[in-house]
Amino acid sequence: MGSREVGIIRSCILGAALAAGLAAPAQAEGKLTLSATTAFVTDYLFRGISNTEERPAAQPEVDLYYGIFYIGMWGSNTAFGDGIEIDYYGGITPKWGNITFDIAGLYYSYPGANDAIGYFELKTGATWAKDAWTVRVTNYWSPDDFQFFGDSDAIEGQVGYAFSGKLFNFFSPSVSGGVGFQAYEQNANDYVYWNAGLTLGFLDHWSVDVRYWDTDYNSAECLAQSGGRSNCDARAVGTLKAVC
Repeated sequence: MGSREVGIIRSCILGAALAAGLAAPAQAEGKLTLSATTAFVTDYLFRGISNTEERPAAQPEVDLYYGIFYIGMWGSNTAFGDGIEIDYYGGITPKWGNITFDIAGLYYSYPGANDAIGYFELKTGATWAKDAWTVRVTNYWSPDDFQFFGDSDAIEGQVGYAFSGKLFNFFSPSVSGGVGFQAYEQNANDYVYWNAGLTLGFLDHWSVDVRYWDTDYNSAECLAQSGGRSNCDARAVGTLKAVC
C-alpha cells in the first residue's frame, strides 16, 4: 500500500463523515460529559514501537464530550525529550446508521524538549458496530512529522468481538486485533505493525488487557527509527485501566 492509496482512503472517510454530519445536525445536541481514565502499561507502544525503551508507563487521560464534539488531553512518561509526553486533541463523531465517524486533530508535545519533536496529525476514522462485533478503519496523517520525516501517513484496520457471558462470573471478555501501515515521505523506512489481544472488563469501570505486538522492522531499521535495536521486536504488553 502506497501513500496514494492511503490518501484515497483518508479522503473517502473524511467525505463520508462530513456527509453524515451535514445530514444529521440533531446529533450535535447533548450535555457536557467529563471522563477521566488512568492506565498503567508494561510498555508504551506507539504503532508497534516502544516509546519508553521497553519500560512501564503511567498514562492519564481526560475527555470532555458534548453531543458529537469532544476535546481531550492524554499524557505518559516517555524516552523522548525530558521524559514527558502530553497530547492534545479535539474532534467530532457524527453517526450514520451503525457507522460512527471520527474526525480529529491531535498535537503531540514533549514539554521541556526541543519544539522540533512536537507534531500534528489529522485523524479520520470510521467504526462499524453491530451486536458483539466492531470493525474500525483509521488514518493518521501528519503534514510535517517531527520536521524531519516530511509528510507521514498511518492507516490502521481493527476488528473486535465482545463475548456475551461472564468469565468466572466476574470478567467481561473481549478479543481484538489489528494491522497498520506507517509510511514516511523521507528519512525513514515504511513499516507494518500488528497486534492481537484479550481484554477482561471487571467491576464496571476496570479492565485488564494482554496484547501481542510486532513489526516488520529489522534491528538496523529499528535502531535508526527509535534509537534502540529491540524497541520494535515482538512482545506482550499488559495494561490495567480504570475509567471514571
